[in-house]
Amino acid sequence: MATIQIDRLLDACIRMGGSDIHIVVGRPPVIRIGGSLKSLETKVLDADDTVALMKSITPEKNQQELQEGGTTDFGFAFGDYGRFRVAVFRQKGFVSMVLRLIPSKFLSFDTIGLPKPIAGLCRRPRGLFLVTGPTGSGKTTTLASMINYINETVDRHIITVEEPIEYYHDHKRSVINQREVGLDVPTFSEALRRSLRQDPDVILVGELRDLETMEAAISAAETGHLVFGTLHTTGCQGTVNRIIDAFPANQQEMIRIQLSTNLIAVLSQTLCPLKAGKGRVAAYEFMIVTSAISNLIRENKTYRIESTIQTSRNLGMRLLDDHLYELYQAQKISVLEVLDKARNPADMLAKVKSEFPNDPDLADIGPVLGEMQGLDLE
Repeated sequence: MATIQIDRLLDACIRMGGSDIHIVVGRPPVIRIGGSLKSLETKVLDADDTVALMKSITPEKNQQELQEGGTTDFGFAFGDYGRFRVAVFRQKGFVSMVLRLIPSKFLSFDTIGLPKPIAGLCRRPRGLFLVTGPTGSGKTTTLASMINYINETVDRHIITVEEPIEYYHDHKRSVINQREVGLDVPTFSEALRRSLRQDPDVILVGELRDLETMEAAISAAETGHLVFGTLHTTGCQGTVNRIIDAFPANQQEMIRIQLSTNLIAVLSQTLCPLKAGKGRVAAYEFMIVTSAISNLIRENKTYRIESTIQTSRNLGMRLLDDHLYELYQAQKISVLEVLDKARNPADMLAKVKSEFPNDPDLADIGPVLGEMQGLDLE
C-alpha cells in the first residue's frame, strides 16, 4: 500500500511541476510549486503513514542511521522521470520526510540565465570557483550544468564528491567519477585528499562544510586543478569573508594570500517565483577575481569588493540587487519579491518608486513590508 502511495506522490510532484514533497504527521502531503506550498487533497497523514512511506523507499542502512542519529539522507531514481534527494528526520518523536526532485535533463547556461563569462571560466586549467546561496537556491542545478558543459566540450578527468549524488553524469568527452560520501568515501575532506592521487583535472566538492574541507579544496586548486565548491553564504563579499573567518586568526593572512591567487570566481544565487505564475527564475551576484579584487582580498580590504563589482559590469560582473532590478524591469518578478530578496531594500524601494511610480503592487506593500524590514515606506 505504501509503495503505491509513494509512487503516486512522486508522480504528482512531477506532473504538477513541483520541486519538493513534504511528508509530515498532521497534514496531507505538501508539494512546493514555484516556491509556494500546496497541500494535496488526500488524507491527513498519521504516524503509521509517515513510517510506512519512509520504509517503502529508505534503504536498510539509512533506516539504521535514522534510528541511531535521528536523521538520514539518500538519493534514488524514480524510473526515467528523474531522481529524488531524500532527507528523513525525526520531529516530536515522529518521522518526517522531504523529497527534492532532481530533474533528469541538464539545463543549458542560457536556459538557467548564467552570466556569459562562466563558459570560459569552466575551461580554465586551475583555480577555485564557488557557487553559493541559501538552501534551495539552485546551486546543485547550476553546478551540474557546469560539469555537464565541461563533460561535453573538453577532455578532462572529472571527480565529484557529493552527499548524496544527485545528478548522474555519463562519460562524454570527459571521464567522470562520482563518489558519494558515506557510501564510497567517509568524508568530503578525505575524498579530496585521495582525489589528488587519481589524476583529476576537475574536482567538484558538494559542500565546503568544515575547515578541513576548505583547506583541502584551496590546496587542490593551488596544485593545478579546477575545483568547484558550494557554501551556504550570501553574496560574493560575504563568501570571501566566510572562508577567511573560518580559519584561526594566525592562519588568516596566509589564507588571504592563497585565496587571492587561487579563487577565480564566485556566483551567489537565489531563486525567485515568476510573476506570471508557475516556475522560478534565478537572480545572481557574480564576481570574477580580477587583479583588483585579488589585491583587495590579499590586503584585507574585502569591504571594497561590492563597489569593485559595481564598477566592473563591463567584465560581466553584477551585484544581486542590480540583477533583481533587471528581472523586475523585465516584469519577470514582482516588486514584493525584489524587496524581499534585495540586500538594500530601502534603496531598492526608492528606485522603484522613482522609476515605476504607477506599479499597482506598490499600494499593497506598505504596512506589511514596513514591519518586515523596519522601513518607513510612506
